[in-house]
Amino acid sequence: MASDAMLFQIKVTLNGARPPIWRRLLVRGSLSLKDLHDVLQVAVGWTDSHLHQFVARGTLYGRPDPGFGRGCVNEKSVRLDEVLSAEKDALTYEYDFGDGWQHKVVLEKILGSAVDGAAPSCTAGARACPPEDCGGVWGYAELLKIISDASHPEHNERLEWLGDQFDAERFDIAEANSKLARMKFRGPAMRSDSTGPKRRAD
Repeated sequence: MASDAMLFQIKVTLNGARPPIWRRLLVRGSLSLKDLHDVLQVAVGWTDSHLHQFVARGTLYGRPDPGFGRGCVNEKSVRLDEVLSAEKDALTYEYDFGDGWQHKVVLEKILGSAVDGAAPSCTAGARACPPEDCGGVWGYAELLKIISDASHPEHNERLEWLGDQFDAERFDIAEANSKLARMKFRGPAMRSDSTGPKRRAD
């Protein structure tokens, strides 16, 4: 397992989106999965308005919610380097179980020691985050088709719903990094021993 100060280069790709929607990030391997969730929300451009979960090697990680009937490992108690430990390792990040946005998170490189307290950063990316509640990948594709066709009966209605500022091709990396630079984390989650991840209650 990587040390506390290892810097990870990860690529996050929104599954099924054509053309691809992706971000390349630098993060500390010691981030908890809860902290990674916060980073992904900012970097991709979501608003953290829905439930989410991580899936790695068949295990679910997220925010335990007995009332919802979700059995998962508490994401606050698991570090990123406990589920991604070698280059090319991958996990799935799912956001909004209704729309079903699934992201593939790949550990591209382990870059060595990170500067203490270094904030996460985005080094590259392409295309805008889809609007919330647009119906998942297929709904988003249909939305783009409608707004590109002025003769479509729903054209004006969909444009009004989107607002004037939406540009599917635009990703503002400077804006993403400005938000990421303000993120503060309480420190790494509890490390695992040889028997597997330790868990702790909220």
